[in-house]
Amino acid sequence: MPRLLHLADLHLGWTPSGLPDDAAAAVRRHRDGLLGQAVDLALAERVDLVVVAGDLFESHRPEPGLVAGTLRQLRRLVDAGVALVTVPGNHDELSYARSVYRVEAARWPGLLVTRPDPGPVGRFRFGDAGVHVCALAYVGGVTPAEAPLRSFPHEPGADLQLAVFHGTLVGASARPGDPFGGSRSLPLDQRALAGAGFDYVALGHLHAPHEVPLGGGRLAVYPGCVGGKGPGDVGADHWTLVDLVPGSVRVRRVPARVAPVWTRELDAGGFEEVAALEAQVRAWGTPATWGRARLTGALAFELDPEALRARAADAFLQLEVEDATTDVAAALLDPWAAQPTVRGAFVRRLRERLAAASDERERALLTRALRHGLHALAEEP
Repeated sequence: MPRLLHLADLHLGWTPSGLPDDAAAAVRRHRDGLLGQAVDLALAERVDLVVVAGDLFESHRPEPGLVAGTLRQLRRLVDAGVALVTVPGNHDELSYARSVYRVEAARWPGLLVTRPDPGPVGRFRFGDAGVHVCALAYVGGVTPAEAPLRSFPHEPGADLQLAVFHGTLVGASARPGDPFGGSRSLPLDQRALAGAGFDYVALGHLHAPHEVPLGGGRLAVYPGCVGGKGPGDVGADHWTLVDLVPGSVRVRRVPARVAPVWTRELDAGGFEEVAALEAQVRAWGTPATWGRARLTGALAFELDPEALRARAADAFLQLEVEDATTDVAAALLDPWAAQPTVRGAFVRRLRERLAAASDERERALLTRALRHGLHALAEEP
């Protein structure tokens, strides 16, 4: 029973924008250390094969120091007798003449996939089990990607058939001209892939972990981007180990040591003042947390989301505040509407337009205009 560690989308070398330099550097160091963490796990779990399904790097030309460190980690696997298959992705694409995979091809540990069309790339034997691998590395202008790939040639006869692709599963009805056609995301026809007979399809490209049954106990799996890239891209908080059993592939998730990344929804209408709302947001934070607070509900007070974010930011590694509130409480607006001031006239006019709004989209726009206007007129008596 061969055991596989399925990696994808580690994006080594990625540095977040919008953070202070020291915080961004800390995030970068943590991400660049993920490969070492994965290699430690592979050795501890006595893994037979490690598959990297694309986007090992953030760029096709990573910094030389990062490349050297990555090669050292991958050699640890090969030196320990662990088989290794690496497939380039779309961030670290093989198409470029100076792609890291072209420059380092002669030194790359294990099997580096460079064929531009789907087909057999390697055979392995682990004890009594033979494993055949089908894969490709997308090459712009060469790889057929105008329509979803439907042909997956592979060698019959092995105990286990494994496929490795960095691409996007699409329905069998996808046609040339659909959003995926011709895309560097490499569209893969899900029905054709299911019919190709692979026991396990190791995928990369989508950052959220996802399993797709192919029938007969076979699976296609996205392991996800371990550690994520912020609240809008939380990725995965685990490593993906796979026991390759014909007709009964088993996936096991092992927690990864990653910083918490989350989006939480908070009903701002449940607070009587902004200080209480700020206290709740701050209570969620730690110096290692990257969070997004999504505010909903009808506000009973004036709110400047950016000011709230700035005041609470020191409780987090990084904080984002999304204003998804839908209304302003009447208890807040009524006293203003009764005043003979510019703000009073503004509130009365916007409330009239809200009452006459014909659909939810118009109401949402008017509500946002009301909110922004009230913020701009905050100094009005």
